[in-house]
Amino acid sequence: MKQQQQLFVNVDRLEQTIEAFADYGRTENNGVTRLALSEPDIAVRGYFRQCCEELGMTVTVDDLGCMYATYAGTEDVPPIVIGSHMDTVKKGGRFDGILGVLAGLELVRTLKDYGIQPRIPIVVMNFTNEEGARFEPSMMASGVLAGRFDGDTMLAKTDPDGITFGDALNASGYAGEQQHRIREATAYLELHIEQGPVLESEQLAIGLVDCVVGMVCYEIEVQGDSNHAGTTPMSMRQDALFAANDLMLMLREQLAPLDEELVYTMGRMNVYPNIHTVIPNRVVFTLEARHKDEDVVHQVEQIIGALPKQQGGCEVKATRLWNRNTVWFDTHVCGVLQQAVKTLGYSHRTMASGAGHDAQFVADFLPSAMVFVPSVRGKSHCEEEFTPYEQCAQGVNVLLEAVMLMQEKA
Repeated sequence: MKQQQQLFVNVDRLEQTIEAFADYGRTENNGVTRLALSEPDIAVRGYFRQCCEELGMTVTVDDLGCMYATYAGTEDVPPIVIGSHMDTVKKGGRFDGILGVLAGLELVRTLKDYGIQPRIPIVVMNFTNEEGARFEPSMMASGVLAGRFDGDTMLAKTDPDGITFGDALNASGYAGEQQHRIREATAYLELHIEQGPVLESEQLAIGLVDCVVGMVCYEIEVQGDSNHAGTTPMSMRQDALFAANDLMLMLREQLAPLDEELVYTMGRMNVYPNIHTVIPNRVVFTLEARHKDEDVVHQVEQIIGALPKQQGGCEVKATRLWNRNTVWFDTHVCGVLQQAVKTLGYSHRTMASGAGHDAQFVADFLPSAMVFVPSVRGKSHCEEEFTPYEQCAQGVNVLLEAVMLMQEKA
């Protein structure tokens, strides 16, 4: 099947679709709260099914609640899968996740507009519980599909109200069959907002994502000795908070020169007994670092491992909580996306994803790649999240062009 003309999605229709889906869980400040398998999520699933069936697509659901809407091809070959998730965090935005699902929906609508029946079938997919905002961990369903998580263990996970994921899934009406799980594909494509400021700051339209960065998280515990804040001379104190502060400065001084793309965060700190008249006797803080080069991550771990065991008269202990390796996307699929964006003439750059996405697990068993579009002020996971609709459409156009390239026989 040879592409006869350049195809472009309908920007106005895409905008209307994004806003229509945002009505399911829309907040007062124009964000969205649509936790996995909540009433808004169940309702938006029904609307998604309706939109797909109106296009003549067949919708199936697997045992994790993942939805697959198939637009038939002329040949019985593994499909091109386009997907992401429709659940959000509390008071999240209108674009995170859902744009990747609606990209597939709008792509199929555009093929229908032009009267095109693809050679390779197209599947538009909705992953269950990507955010992990109701049931931890995040990327739950894709993790099970990739064999990273045990299915029975995930079904037993509970939300803050004690409801298990399995019970919520059964109650939702979206507990399907394991036989419907995706197992093979020509390619998996995921469009997402960047969730960061790089594309906007560089005035670029498209980010071609070649990997999801590796990361490591440590917990550093400082054990001192409590005493009265007014009667203990400074020279005789074992102040765990002062010692922790020294360690933080030490870490920043050593981590900063490693690599300009290294990001690191000390995002959680607990101080005990947390009373203003008592010298802190224990402080626990986290250090998380991310980089695509695993050698750089290893250097971070070496710096943490070389921290003094005693600081300011306090005991210091560092414990690794978890880590993940960099996930590199399929070079062929990345190449097709590169060709597509060049054909369209959009400004672009290759970049890594610092955030996690379903694609990083899907890449374990399907040839996968991602496309980013800019986020205004880099905002995401908040009600202010926004990407201009024209830029959303450019992202969908890249997927559409890539799909058309894949349709061509060698």
